[in-house]
Amino acid sequence: MSTVQADIEGRLADSEPDIEVLLAEVAGGRLLRVFIDHPDGVTLAMCERVTLLLNDLRERYSLEVSSPGSERPLTKPAHFRRFVGRRARVRTRHPRPIVQQDGQRPAGARPAQSFTGELVGASEEEVTLAADGGIVAIPYAEISRSNLIAD
Repeated sequence: MSTVQADIEGRLADSEPDIEVLLAEVAGGRLLRVFIDHPDGVTLAMCERVTLLLNDLRERYSLEVSSPGSERPLTKPAHFRRFVGRRARVRTRHPRPIVQQDGQRPAGARPAQSFTGELVGASEEEVTLAADGGIVAIPYAEISRSNLIAD
C-alpha cells in the first residue's frame, strides 16, 4: 500500500468509517485517483464528501474520486477472498511460472508478468489464479496491479 493511500485511509477512518479506499494512486505526477467503495454502493454525494475531506491535496494534485466500476481494483487479501470464483487480471513485478494441476510446467510455457483467469484461492500471503495453461500462485508483495474483469 502506498503512503498516499495510507494517509487517505487514516483521514477517512474517523469521519467516514464505512467508506473503504480501494486504491489511491498518483498518475503522471499530478493526478491523484482515489477509488472508494461502500457496503450500500458509492453515490455522488459520497464522492463529494471525500473530495472535501481531501481538499488540501488539491494544492499538489488534480483530485479524482470515484467508485471502482465493474473492473474494480483488488489491493488487499480481503478483496481477493471476497471475489474468489470471479475472473481477474493480475500483473506482477517480475515474471512468474505457471504450473499445471499435477505440479508440472506446461510444455513451452514461459514465465509471464500478466495473468488473467479465475481467482481460486486467497490466503494471507498469496492469491491463486487459474490462468490459461495452469495455476499460478502470486505473493501479494509481487503484485504490481490487479483488478476484476467484467463478466
